[in-house]
Amino acid sequence: MTGARAAADGTTTEVWHRISTPASTMGPWLPDGPLGTALAEGLARVESALSTAVGSEHPFVREAAGHLMAAGGKRFRPMLALLAAQLGDPERPEVTSAAVVCELTHLATLYHDDVMDEASVRRGAPSANSRWTNSVAILTGDLLFARASDLLADLGPEAVRIQARTFERLVTGQIRETVGAQPGDDPVGHYLEVLADKTGSLVATSARFGARFAGVDADLVEALTAFGEEVGVAFQLSDDLIDIVSVAGASGKSPGTDLREGIATLPALFALGGDDPAEARLRELVAAPVTDDAEHAEALALLRSSRSLERATGVLREYADRARAQLAVVPAGDVRDALSALCDYVVTRTS
Repeated sequence: MTGARAAADGTTTEVWHRISTPASTMGPWLPDGPLGTALAEGLARVESALSTAVGSEHPFVREAAGHLMAAGGKRFRPMLALLAAQLGDPERPEVTSAAVVCELTHLATLYHDDVMDEASVRRGAPSANSRWTNSVAILTGDLLFARASDLLADLGPEAVRIQARTFERLVTGQIRETVGAQPGDDPVGHYLEVLADKTGSLVATSARFGARFAGVDADLVEALTAFGEEVGVAFQLSDDLIDIVSVAGASGKSPGTDLREGIATLPALFALGGDDPAEARLRELVAAPVTDDAEHAEALALLRSSRSLERATGVLREYADRARAQLAVVPAGDVRDALSALCDYVVTRTS
């Protein structure tokens, strides 16, 4: 990634990359040692439970509900839940259920997001709305929310309350993103708050649920929750930067998709809010959707060499560092090392 620093320890970044891959595709990437084995076994349980959760006696419902799950994904949220649970008793069945709740919630939001964004592709496959219809995609997302709620009911009223508040933040973030910054709002501040609600909140809940249902002490649960919030925002920021700096096909989508759709991510917001004469042309281009191929290529080139991209990368590092600071209370060992490696990974990842 342009402007991103290399991880201080390439080994820890590689460890996180390995353990952040779904069980079905981990294979040789699985890290050696007890932690890797425990996480692989935990992910296998999650995958099995996910398959059950998206099942249905009706073939079409089963196909639609399993569409995005079958397309893959990093399983980032359940992996974080499982990793946090390693600080307590990760074998408790509630840990698996909670991890599945978080992934089902995430998958449900993707169905809805694709409708709102009029997306045609998700995870390299046709999106549900393009394969079928918007109505099918919306209803399938609703179905997954219902399945998550069913699992939540067995986890107790406090878990239901936490999930309800998380869902409120997810929806609030989506509304605020849709409406946009209001007059007098700082566009950058608004953007970062939206990321905290839309992405950080569910990642935070994933860490909270994993630790809580593994019986981890309350103070440590709170620290892991705060870690999840910060690293979740960092993960989304890195997604936005990858959209700019990736080469064609490397990230699973065409570079500059946000530019074409008129989505002003952090580098564009910095450019639009600045007055650097060197970025005058860039400001002109990113002020609206960049649909012309020549102008799109020009905007990407300007962004990739811009001070605004460097500033955005600096913000990404700040969130990663704030996440790492939350680990001070986590006992030294493989789990803390893996969580620290995640902080490196979100800064250096390329897909």
